[in-house]
Formats: sequence, C-alpha cells, structure tokens
Amino acid sequence: MYFSKLTILSTLFVSVLAAPTYDSGVSKRADVLTVKNYADFQVSSGVAGNALQEVDDEFNAAAFRANPADVSDNDIAIMKAARVTAENAETEAGGFNEAIDAAGKDTDAGKALQNGKTKNKVMKLELQVLLADIEIGKNGDADGSVAAKRTQELTKLNKNVALDEKNAGAASTAVDFQGSSDPATSG
Repeated sequence: MYFSKLTILSTLFVSVLAAPTYDSGVSKRADVLTVKNYADFQVSSGVAGNALQEVDDEFNAAAFRANPADVSDNDIAIMKAARVTAENAETEAGGFNEAIDAAGKDTDAGKALQNGKTKNKVMKLELQVLLADIEIGKNGDADGSVAAKRTQELTKLNKNVALDEKNAGAASTAVDFQGSSDPATSG
C-alpha cells in the first residue's frame, strides 16, 4: 500500500512538472528608455572618434538588436522622437548649421562644431538603422522596403562613422539645441 501511494504521488509530481505552461503570446515589454532633453541624450560633446559606441550605449542598441521583439512601443517612439530632434539640431534655428556659420567653418570653434555635427549625424543615422533592425525583427519585411531604406541609411552612417573616426581625439562641441525625445512633442 505504501509503495502504491509513493508511486502515485511521484507520478503526479512528474506530470505536473511536465505539463505545458500557458503562453499568452504577449511578452511583457518593459520600457528601457526615458524621455530626455536633447542636451541629455546628445553625443556631440567631448572628443571625436567614438560616436557610434556613444550612441549605442545611450540607446541600448545591443540589447534591442539582440531581442527586437521585446522592444516596447514606448522605446520605439522615444527613439523616433530622438532621431527627429537630432535631425532638427542639424538644420533648424539654433542648430549646428547656424552655429558653424556663425563661428566660421575654418576656425577652431567651427571645426569643433563640425565634429559635433558629424557625431550628431551618427546618432541620427544609427537611430534610423536601429529602428529598421527592430522593425524587421518584430514584423518582418515581406516587400523588402525596410531593408532597402536601412541599406541607404547604413551607407550614410558608415560614411559619418569613418569621418568621426578620422577626427578621433579632436575637440567636438555640441549646440544648445532645444528639443527632446518626447514623442508627444517631436515633429
């Protein structure tokens, strides 16, 4: 009698362990990024030469590329807003183009601003490529349009990374641009 109870209990225990678990198909996607002012997420300050790594560190690129399905919609929206803000910091009033013109492109200040602009371009383009990688990882790319756009942006990114690396160690200056990674306020 004792043997049969033990057998039944152990069989029941093994059955419980081997039973399939419920998977709703919806993974919990915790937000990783937070909304920041441009001054707090820009990578243009300091020295040239390591812009791509600085961007990837700021925007969690390695983890997002490793698990694109786990990237939250909020993180995607923040990256999109940061990319738009980086582009605006290049071309809009108070941005790099205006600052370089005011400083003179051949002055030390102008060259440092140009290095900052290059690092800003690396940020803008790396965010575009990262967003494409996430889109492909999450939803596929049946018609190849996302991959085609990614290839175009990657070519530009590689050009700007090479320019940043060429100027490694040179001063790099940011602009005091007003913007943020807030999806509610990005253009």
